[in-house]
Amino acid sequence: MEGNQEIALTQMRIALTQMRKSIENLGCSTEKYGEPTLMRFLIARSMDPDKAAKMFVLWQKWRASLVPNGFISDSEVPDELAAKKIYLQGLSTKGYPVMIVKGCNHFPSKDQLQFKKFVVHLLDKTIASSFKGRETGNEKLIGILDLQNLSLKNVDARALITGFQFLQSYYPERLAKCFILHMPWFFVSIWRLVSRFLEKATLEKIVIVTNDDERSDFIKAVGEETLPEEYGGRAKLRLLQEVELAPLED
Repeated sequence: MEGNQEIALTQMRIALTQMRKSIENLGCSTEKYGEPTLMRFLIARSMDPDKAAKMFVLWQKWRASLVPNGFISDSEVPDELAAKKIYLQGLSTKGYPVMIVKGCNHFPSKDQLQFKKFVVHLLDKTIASSFKGRETGNEKLIGILDLQNLSLKNVDARALITGFQFLQSYYPERLAKCFILHMPWFFVSIWRLVSRFLEKATLEKIVIVTNDDERSDFIKAVGEETLPEEYGGRAKLRLLQEVELAPLED
């Protein structure tokens, strides 16, 4: 057993070294990034150093273009925040930050650039809420998509596809689990459409909660202390914009 672990560690180190070289050959640097960050890209690309390097470089260029300041401030996404559709709870049983999306408070955006920035804003803030002084690089999150009281006016396949594609392409291995609650009958065909754009690894992390056993597993995964009362927990809902993050250590 120990011998297998040593072989796996050696292979991982070789893959990381090859990935760093490939990134440098593509004209980028890994100087600011530790192994946990690079490993997320390697895992997302089945431990292929060259494919992981290309994914990493595309991510760096995307961040530089869409998030030139390194973060998206509240002032850049006022319309999306005003909808009061995202809630950020505490940490789950395994220490993952828990984000809740209230589908009934979402309406298709007229400003797609602001919506894309909002997706970055909410993902960055959710991940950062789990930092213990500084970022490790391999933090994950739990997403809860609540479709209760959803109407046709709220349906937005484009937004869902954008959100999941951002997770897949620019936040690899950040999603621990996504629970979908209260899916109405008319949303089933829309979900089938959205699912076509999702990678197998992403689909395997998504649970559509439909029965008592799945509901029980959902409550255990999140934890009653973190889960809001309306979902079977003991916590209060906290709007994303009302959560203040602790400053990072230098």
